[in-house]
Amino acid sequence: MDSYLIQVSGCGDHAPMLDVHLKTNGNSISLGKVKGRKPRWAVRASEMSKKTYNPVRAIVDSMKVEPNPKKAMISLSLGDPTVFGNLPTNDEVTLAVKEVLDSGRYNGYAPSVGYQSCREAVAAYYNCPEAPLKAQDVILTSGCSQAIELALAVLANPGQNILVPRPGFSLYKTLALSMGIEVKLYNLLPEKGWEIDLEHLESLVDEKTACLIVNNPSNPCGSVFSKSHLQKILAVASRQCVPILADEIYGDMVFADCKYEPIATLSTNVPILSCGGLAKRWLVPGWRMGWILIHDRRDIFGNEIRDGLLRLSQRILGPCTIVQGALERILQRTPPEFYHNTLSMLKSNADLCYAALSAIPGLQPVRPAGAMYLMVEIEMEHFPEFENDVEFTERLISEQSVFCLPATCFEYPNFFRVVITVPEEMILEACSRIQEFCEMHYQGAEGAQEECDK
Repeated sequence: MDSYLIQVSGCGDHAPMLDVHLKTNGNSISLGKVKGRKPRWAVRASEMSKKTYNPVRAIVDSMKVEPNPKKAMISLSLGDPTVFGNLPTNDEVTLAVKEVLDSGRYNGYAPSVGYQSCREAVAAYYNCPEAPLKAQDVILTSGCSQAIELALAVLANPGQNILVPRPGFSLYKTLALSMGIEVKLYNLLPEKGWEIDLEHLESLVDEKTACLIVNNPSNPCGSVFSKSHLQKILAVASRQCVPILADEIYGDMVFADCKYEPIATLSTNVPILSCGGLAKRWLVPGWRMGWILIHDRRDIFGNEIRDGLLRLSQRILGPCTIVQGALERILQRTPPEFYHNTLSMLKSNADLCYAALSAIPGLQPVRPAGAMYLMVEIEMEHFPEFENDVEFTERLISEQSVFCLPATCFEYPNFFRVVITVPEEMILEACSRIQEFCEMHYQGAEGAQEECDK
């Protein structure tokens, strides 16, 4: 029978040593002395968690302000079209999910990149001669946010950099910094309907640039790039050999007097990962169904990027299988009038909001062409009692109970963003209150100068 002998030796300030002997089949083997360890708790948050920073949450959570109790709160801050119930999804969309749920055929695990039949449905929906797609070009994800995360993770390594629009959706920076990827911000030009400052964009490219993020239609700007402008963006990417991550979650959500062009349909050689999903156009953000469309007609990505996306998708088991099962019916049977009615309502709200805010001294709204947002410049020199857009929007809450996001959240100070998905009467009431607020605090050139001289 084997036996074990453990002796503890040590004295004074010296750590105890374990002298371990193993006796087997009558032979004694010394394993030597092993320094003892006193167990202690030392649980720390990971470096990745410490690098994860959401500027919207950081700014909004620090706004310690109470709304005016005499006025009902009007929130124009959250980009969720379902909040007020005035923009329900279509019955066909709901019925598609009910049918799948009743079938009981989609209750198990799906492949990490999504069911083949569902990938085929997405490919068929977006396929066109200018940008052909097959099922193998589609990766299904848990919302567009995960699509962006996977696309960033496959294209960029820690220490590399990505080019991100300013103003732009804060998630790009949140994800990149958590991965150890540097963010370089390129400017959008409000005086040109938020077109990209192409000269500034190209000046940022260096040997460590991993990709260019193009968000069109835009959050937070509500802008839609023209065909010619997209071609100029592609020319920069082509010259610099930089792939594009296209955030097109608001694709086709453009107003009647504008045309949306998926950037991949205009590219002859630049490889593109286009990220989209059901959230906005079908008004179901909580269903968490997104996708990556791989456009690579010159085989620049090759198997390298496709295999990388497959491996990354295997970290979790993909998006909800119930919604996957409903995808084909959602894409094929949602009636065109549903999209038309949604856009008609958004366009009406955008026009009302733009007209009302344009008439207010000290504010300069930028007319949107799509998506669900409108950006407004604050002429801070006429509001000298406020240091910045955060203070301006804080006081707007405390005095008028209207909550707009300060554009500092999008790296663009002295603007604020308005969400235009709320009911019409709420838009009108909010604009009326904003007017009252501005008239209360506005100072003309002389008054502003006097304030500055104090």
